[in-house]
Amino acid sequence: MEALIRRRNIPTNGLHVVETGHVVAVKQMIYQWSGPAQGPIELLSFASLRARNDGGTQRADFSVLGLVESGAGMLSADFAEYALEPGSIVALAPGVVHQWRDIDTVEGVLVVFLPTAPVTTAAQAASTELGRRIVWQPSEADRPFIDMARAHLVLESGAAQSAVAEESTRLALTLLLTRLDPMTDDSATGQPLFRSFRVAVERDFRSHHDAAHYASTLGYSSRTLTRTVQRATGVTPKAFISERLILEAKRLLAHDGLTAAACAVRLGFLDPSNFSTMFRTKTGQTPGAWQRQFAPRRSSEARTTSP
Repeated sequence: MEALIRRRNIPTNGLHVVETGHVVAVKQMIYQWSGPAQGPIELLSFASLRARNDGGTQRADFSVLGLVESGAGMLSADFAEYALEPGSIVALAPGVVHQWRDIDTVEGVLVVFLPTAPVTTAAQAASTELGRRIVWQPSEADRPFIDMARAHLVLESGAAQSAVAEESTRLALTLLLTRLDPMTDDSATGQPLFRSFRVAVERDFRSHHDAAHYASTLGYSSRTLTRTVQRATGVTPKAFISERLILEAKRLLAHDGLTAAACAVRLGFLDPSNFSTMFRTKTGQTPGAWQRQFAPRRSSEARTTSP
């Protein structure tokens, strides 16, 4: 039976977040600009989040950066649990399936932005890298710089609308992302290549599962790419690509309710049995067994979120 679709507009400061999704699974959040505000950045409070949050599972096509100032709560993201504490940094990259829980006492700033918001290529890459760490505590040495960058972003975002204010807000976000960049202190050679590889994998993993494609696309030999990826992650490019495929498969099985065969098609496998074999090898479970773990949860969400 075809799943029901629900659509609802949630107004922000002139920017509307449109919620679309299957009520039996995950709700997809997308940006739509409306009104006079045309900027790709929006600052919200956790109080605003609580007012809109129904406790369901969500997935967005934009980035969310949270800076917790006080209180405590929990965040579920891509099948892991994270504690929110004063000083916590939260980074949700586009596509991460997440659920905010027990955030009644949490206060702080949420920065919602599109991938094009940072003004430099390095900062755009940094926003992708933030997704490697969902929740973390910055070092005491970094914290003053992060606090100053956050305060400047809050100040700029509150200025009267103008071309200067929009550009200044984007610059302030760029500074904050640069200060939060998890690879800033890593001086190992080859990091620019690894970042380019990550971006290429995120773009092409559904259609290209072979490391040779990425080496050719990036203009490097397979040996150079392998050496760089192993130095950055400890795994081969092929294993890195497989891990990304497995994560997406878990999302599709658990939250979208796709069959193993449908997952195989969505992820570019010509033979569904090859997909099932890879999934079982990497996870120790068949796709169906993994999916059955989440069936009661999906049913519960359907009861609580259906119109």
